Amino acid sequence: MTIGARILVVDDEAPIRRWLKVNLETRGYAVDTAETGGQAITAFENQRPDLLILDLLMPGMGGIEVVQKLRAVSTLPIIVLSAIGEEAQKVHALESGADDYMTKPFGMDELLARLRASLRRSTPGEDEAIVETEHFTVDLAAKRVTTPAGEVRLTPTEWHVVEVLVRNAGRLVTQRQLLQEVWGPQYETETNYLRVYLAQLRRKLEPDPSHPRYLLTEPGLGYRFAGGAERD
Repeated sequence: MTIGARILVVDDEAPIRRWLKVNLETRGYAVDTAETGGQAITAFENQRPDLLILDLLMPGMGGIEVVQKLRAVSTLPIIVLSAIGEEAQKVHALESGADDYMTKPFGMDELLARLRASLRRSTPGEDEAIVETEHFTVDLAAKRVTTPAGEVRLTPTEWHVVEVLVRNAGRLVTQRQLLQEVWGPQYETETNYLRVYLAQLRRKLEPDPSHPRYLLTEPGLGYRFAGGAERD
């Protein structure tokens, strides 16, 4: 579900908070707002939003710290907003646990497209098979990855990357295809997203992340999921 979802908007600039609140509510979303990182944590605990839109540059607790604190306890989709457009800052935000990154100024249509994509990635589906490897099991219906030690906590975007690769097990998924399916057509050149997310997933799932057995890179081409056996 997207329309009707509860969105938490966190930005220390009141005009941006008001603009986002009005535009999102006009389109059917329930919107709560906060102006500091501390208020964001409190609002998350009290309101339990479906998605967070978060400014990075705030006084006191900054956006990166908010992302890290929330990611430790939740898989809530997080879209970061920032006036900083450098790739290093984008990678830092993504590695900290954000699902997407938008540079200010931005258009409402683009934000809505990314918001809907993030909500789709986090919405449970009804499907299909269970894929087992020697080290972990992927349940496509429950959207869960488990190991003998228990469930592996994945963000919504991490899950969607796994899902696309597992559904194409044994086949090459090109960089462009993976970017389009997970982030959308406008991201087909953002290969840094793939580097960040595949590294994170290998740390969580591979027995030896530096020598992956399951999440394989085809240099210059894309990625391939190997080694799984499917059962109903």
